[in-house]
Amino acid sequence: MDLSYILNHLGEEDRGKHRGAVSPPIYQSSIFAFDTVAAMREGFRDELDRTVYTRGNNPTVEILRKKVAALEGAEDALLFGSGAAAIAAGVVAVVAQGDHIVCVQKPYSWTRTLLRELLAKFGVTHTFVDATDTTAVEAAITPSTRLIVLESPNTMTFEQQDLAAVAALARARGIRTLLDNSYATPLHQQPIALGIDLVAHSATKYLNGHSDVVAGVLCGSKGLIRDVFKGPYMTLGAMMSPHDAWLMIRGLRTLPVRMRQIAETTARVIAFLQAHPVVERLWYPHAPHDPQFTLTQRQLQGASGLFSFTIRTDTTAGVERFCNALTRCLMTVSWGGYESLLFPVAAVYPPDTPVAAHRADRVPVNLVRLSVGLEEADVLIADLAQALDRV
Repeated sequence: MDLSYILNHLGEEDRGKHRGAVSPPIYQSSIFAFDTVAAMREGFRDELDRTVYTRGNNPTVEILRKKVAALEGAEDALLFGSGAAAIAAGVVAVVAQGDHIVCVQKPYSWTRTLLRELLAKFGVTHTFVDATDTTAVEAAITPSTRLIVLESPNTMTFEQQDLAAVAALARARGIRTLLDNSYATPLHQQPIALGIDLVAHSATKYLNGHSDVVAGVLCGSKGLIRDVFKGPYMTLGAMMSPHDAWLMIRGLRTLPVRMRQIAETTARVIAFLQAHPVVERLWYPHAPHDPQFTLTQRQLQGASGLFSFTIRTDTTAGVERFCNALTRCLMTVSWGGYESLLFPVAAVYPPDTPVAAHRADRVPVNLVRLSVGLEEADVLIADLAQALDRV
């Protein structure tokens, strides 16, 4: 199935039932009626693939499910109200009291909270491990390990895992794997083809791409997705609204075009920053100096626009001067939108925190994460240059 068909037509082929509408309608209905008791009974037997109640399935959301599953090479997908909800549902559906989870060392913050605070209360244990080394993952496995949670690349310092190798060792032991694929998108990384069981996205980022929807995706086999649906999805009700699904269908139409433009601009911005004396270090999987560049070439089929760099300064005050001087990069917590977005780690520390005070196992306090958007490269470079002069 070709990419253009998935983005423009899959799930929308029968346009006659929508009066020929080119853009699918928003089914803004919470409930769906039945003509007979028998039909209603049949609907209850399979709420994943029937329309009974929008908390379970909705025609607009179903179109998006088909598209995202096809993009990931998966049999099915579920759409959630956030990426955190998608990851949590995937984890909760797999583990039970007494089980153990192996997780990458620096996951998304709410994934860490899920393991450390929520699941720990219900007798699920975990081990965080430097998963850039597959042998370290293997060493962390115990007889009670049921799940390995991966994030490749991660979204602050961009460590990767050898997905095929981790998937192979997990399957040999009957352990499930779940990967957060938000950074790469399905265009640039196909984890299911490498043996990963469940693939999650914060669809708020590149998949939607317009900074107007908070959404999550979980993809996998029909059996695994049905288990998630019957368990945490229907029980906790963290579903996506029909309107948000419609907005995301719109966002997906331009995903390849946006990603190409973002990658081209990012390459120029990276080249500028690498040559600037105020930039101390830069993290980007596609930079030849990256320690995992060989894995990048083997595992990723294209570049994204998210990277991090540290500013040469003694305290966070220098970072603040840089960030406050920017006029074209919006300071915010997210990434992957049409606009360039900036997140300074200094914002979570007190003013004038010494750079030397940060712990080696944490993200540096002078680190700034930049998500390149659709602005012209020259405009972004000029803005970064004048702001760096203020450090």
